[in-house]
Amino acid sequence: MPKDVPSESRDLTPADDPADNSTAKATETADGRADTAPVDTGPATTAGPASATPNGRIDRFFKISERGSTLNREFRGGLVTFFTMAYIVVLNPIIIGGIPGGEKNADVLGNVLPLAQVAAVTALVAGVMSILFGLVANYPFAIAAGLGINSLLAVSIAPEVTWPEAMGLVVVDGIIIVLLAVTGFRTAVFNAVPSELKAAIAAGIGAFIAFIGFVDAGFVKRIPDAAGTTVPVQLGSDNSIATIPTLIFALGVLIMGVLVVRKVPGGLLIGIAITTVLSVVLERIFDYGSSMDNPSGWGLTVPDIPTALGGLPDLSLVGDVDLFGAFTRIGVLAASVFVFALVLSNFFDAMGTMTGLGKEAGLADEKGNLPGIGRALVVEGTGAIAGGAASASSNTVFVESASGIAEGARTGLANVVTGVLFLVAMFLTPIYEVIPLEAIAPALVVVGAMMIGQLTAVDFRRFDFALPAFLTVVTMPFTYSIANGIGIGFISWVVMATAAGKARSVHPLLWLVAAVFVAYFARGPISDLIG
Repeated sequence: MPKDVPSESRDLTPADDPADNSTAKATETADGRADTAPVDTGPATTAGPASATPNGRIDRFFKISERGSTLNREFRGGLVTFFTMAYIVVLNPIIIGGIPGGEKNADVLGNVLPLAQVAAVTALVAGVMSILFGLVANYPFAIAAGLGINSLLAVSIAPEVTWPEAMGLVVVDGIIIVLLAVTGFRTAVFNAVPSELKAAIAAGIGAFIAFIGFVDAGFVKRIPDAAGTTVPVQLGSDNSIATIPTLIFALGVLIMGVLVVRKVPGGLLIGIAITTVLSVVLERIFDYGSSMDNPSGWGLTVPDIPTALGGLPDLSLVGDVDLFGAFTRIGVLAASVFVFALVLSNFFDAMGTMTGLGKEAGLADEKGNLPGIGRALVVEGTGAIAGGAASASSNTVFVESASGIAEGARTGLANVVTGVLFLVAMFLTPIYEVIPLEAIAPALVVVGAMMIGQLTAVDFRRFDFALPAFLTVVTMPFTYSIANGIGIGFISWVVMATAAGKARSVHPLLWLVAAVFVAYFARGPISDLIG
């Protein structure tokens, strides 16, 4: 087994090709002929027989065999990652886009980003940056418009400036992130995080993406304030799985869980396909429609046979950015506060996501550090620049990449596959919009169950470890933010270490970052004080 894939990662790749499960162990007979016998090595060992082993330049460039993977796993992983991420091409326009003449997501001048154009640039930047990340960083961590940052833009920033000026702030944010990565500061912070906290971050991300799956599928819903209850969420509608789409989700979780337990090759992908076909059939029979028109309808995309294959994308938003206009319109101080919020969110969202994905893929060392993380952080920061320049919002590493890793992806080749599919998606939007969120969400829950196992690396008998780990894990899903979970974890870690008389053991950078997060969480009162 290669040193890059620790033994415990074998259980994290449950769905593999039959050919991947054994290697031909050759011995020399007396007459010089090779005598082979299959030897079971588990799903995440080095590559199998010659027919399954990638050879040549692709193998050497991506280190496919070295990381115990195969071409089949990489292509399959990239495909699954795309399908679990493709919703962003539909969701991002809803979050930051609008209809001309409407009030939703209008900027200070009343202008909006047209939905079709936002969808096109969202797919474009996701495709280009995922491919670039795969080629340069060689990790199976796909990139797309970051959730959270796009909401910050739509809700807090755009109403104060124009959309080109808001995207200019995103570009400035990206430039700062890249500079921090190039100087090595970002890598130093990454490596200063204790291994127990990194394990908690990985587990917290698992809980977070599972919660995303529950919410996207309607399995967990917010109780309206008008209900007059202090309970914030409930199971489905009135604590009942009352809709067919939510039932599809629950069935999908069980189907994918069974396929994973049985180690069926491509289990997650097969599960998505089964639930999608079932969704299309039920929609054709009962015509549920969208949940916007029918409370029992589908959450985001209605699964139906497409009436068209696609068309040419409108990329007119590319380059429509004003780099320094916001500083003139609202002042240097106010614009700098916005940039600070963007930088903090970008910096630690990506760091936490890569920590979790790296541990899940078995690519991290015993301290949780990733080889070549410096290059990865530079490219990831470039995603903010590219996203802002194309008016697609800041692009960052997507936690849904864990679904591809669960299918066996271990190298940047999977990213290239995902990126190419995003570029194709610009032309074939009607086809991939057939897949409803209720068919994709089960994969997120299954992967979350895999990632939560990272908590076994935390000694919960030590409360100075237990409290920061617990707060990190629960804060991420409860606040819908990876960065918030990391910040709470950092602050509680240094406080608990001090209480335990081990303040000197805390890395100075951890103290610095904890202090920055204190300022970040207090940015509201600070903004009020400075006007």
